[in-house]
Amino acid sequence: MFRPLSIFIGTRYTRAKRRNRFVSFISMTSMIGLALGVLAMIVVLSVMNGFQREMSSRILGMVPHATIVGVNPISDWQPVAAAALKNPEVTAAVPFTEMEGMLSYKGSMQPIQISGIDPAQEGKVSIVTQHIVQGNLENLQPGEFGVVIGEITARRFRLNVGDKLTLIVPEISTAPGGITPRMQRLNVVGVFKVGAELDGSMALIHVADAAQMLHWQPNQVQSVRLAVKDLYAAPKVSADIAGSLGAAYKADDWTHTQGSLFSAMKMEKTMIGLLLLMIVAVAAFNIIATLIMVVNDKGADIAILRTIGATPRQIMAIFMVQGTVIGIVGTLIGGVLGVIAALNVSELVGWMERVTGQHIFSSDVYFVSNLPSELQGGDVLLICSAGFVLSFLATIYPAYRAAKIEPAHALRYS
Repeated sequence: MFRPLSIFIGTRYTRAKRRNRFVSFISMTSMIGLALGVLAMIVVLSVMNGFQREMSSRILGMVPHATIVGVNPISDWQPVAAAALKNPEVTAAVPFTEMEGMLSYKGSMQPIQISGIDPAQEGKVSIVTQHIVQGNLENLQPGEFGVVIGEITARRFRLNVGDKLTLIVPEISTAPGGITPRMQRLNVVGVFKVGAELDGSMALIHVADAAQMLHWQPNQVQSVRLAVKDLYAAPKVSADIAGSLGAAYKADDWTHTQGSLFSAMKMEKTMIGLLLLMIVAVAAFNIIATLIMVVNDKGADIAILRTIGATPRQIMAIFMVQGTVIGIVGTLIGGVLGVIAALNVSELVGWMERVTGQHIFSSDVYFVSNLPSELQGGDVLLICSAGFVLSFLATIYPAYRAAKIEPAHALRYS
């Protein structure tokens, strides 16, 4: 089988035993360092993807994907929902009213975001029905002013199902101050826990009770809440629907309330990826030191090749092949081990917790009680490509030095 001279000799140099064992040691450490850098980068980015997936499913499973908000209270929300459901991206549409206020209990207070919902239909657009830890969402009955609070709020106030607390909502009035507080006694009928900050900032009441607190008719709502197939298409989908309904409606979506959080998470992943890439770069550029030592070790061989007709370009290619092989092998080993580690990191952490008896991610401290991981093929491809490219770039200078060796000078001092 025909092989170019540079590839044949370069691969032979990679496998050959060298007179200087220190050169072999440096070559091996360069390969191991590159493999460890690629492995660490794949595992860390997979864990960050896992955390982002968990936060997305929990937070965006609770807050509206998009809403069609009426300029005035919507008296008949069904036609609006029917118009929204004509869009193929919309999977559900339910009545929704939102307001802000303060919860008060035995002198303690905290800000709260109140969502007025229809308990019978909330499961179509929210995951809250799957995360009720006390009581029942169906206990929200119109006229009874029941409330379902988050687990953090319940723990902060030491509340249980059946306890009562006060909701304070600002109300515009003709008084000199312009705003007067409106108080409403609420009865705790349930507690939810989704494992996010929403457990301490959100509460649910019946949509009819929300209308009564806002002095609306019982059938009036603020908006229609939508669930969409593609979260990132929510702004366009809601804007199209609101535009088709006319000037009496406007669109809102999750990017206005939670967009900064997910932008920060995306930026964090990018910056950590760049920092970890520095580890891969350091390991890749160790190949420079390896090849420089190899060039010094093989000076006589280079001179002999030059005297029998090898061109400087062929000499350069020989050492570029050798360094690239080291980089490819190290990157492939790191990639394979990184994929295996990323797929099993959750089980590994669970095993460590069982062996040591210590909970690394305690549910009492962290929102996420395990170490999630989501391996993405695009990340693996990008990391391995970066390893290949950096390894190749690291070979250029030593190979150039090898090509510049004068045969007579090398043979004289060999």
